[in-house]
Amino acid sequence: MEHEVFVPVTVERLREALGDPVRVARAVPGLQQDAGADPVAGRLKVRVGSHSITYRGAVRVTGRDDGSYAVEGDATETRGTGSVTLSLTLRLRDTEAGTTLTFGGTATADGRVTELPQDAVGSAVVRLLNRFAEALGETEEEPEKPEQPEEQPETPEAVETPAPEEPPAPPVDDFTEPATPPAEAAHARRTMIGRSAEEVDHAPPRGRYAPVPAPQTVAAGATLRWAAPAAAVVLASAIVVTRVLRKRR
Repeated sequence: MEHEVFVPVTVERLREALGDPVRVARAVPGLQQDAGADPVAGRLKVRVGSHSITYRGAVRVTGRDDGSYAVEGDATETRGTGSVTLSLTLRLRDTEAGTTLTFGGTATADGRVTELPQDAVGSAVVRLLNRFAEALGETEEEPEKPEQPEEQPETPEAVETPAPEEPPAPPVDDFTEPATPPAEAAHARRTMIGRSAEEVDHAPPRGRYAPVPAPQTVAAGATLRWAAPAAAVVLASAIVVTRVLRKRR
């Protein structure tokens, strides 16, 4: 068979893609890669008319000295005993605004695919090659760059104004009085607890703060001056009582 596909991609880019097995496997439409196997190996479901056949196999792409590529593959049916073997030659031709890929070679098969109409099988192969060439020519998606936050314009930092210093407190004169009240004042304050404000205001100070009475000087003559009249009154009363008693007798 022989088939040509045009892709709007330069020859250099296609050669880079064919030299990378990972990109080749990514270009095979519907390929489910096997974990731990070669990149271009796994399961592939092929649609032929109203039928679908699933194959498991591998494909190898090797560059040649003349600039062409050898494409070899083999696969077996996952639900049957049929198998497919292909041996193709892929050539790249630089054309206007792109590249033309030319596939030529042979393919042998047995099993279910031989029971289907040949034109349906040919259409399925052409569709598979077209999709492979188009996917091979697609540009790789560039990794998304994380969005960077917009730079905020630098603003001058606020200058902290120092708080005004408080003037020093004026010195306190020492009047030789203790900072804590003496015991007498504390006792007087305790005794006033529970009393009315009026009583407290009019209560005379006690203890150390109580006023000291002035010393009183009493002369001896003053005592006798008060005592003599009292004795005279008592003596007069006694005389009167005695006279009254005599008259009654």
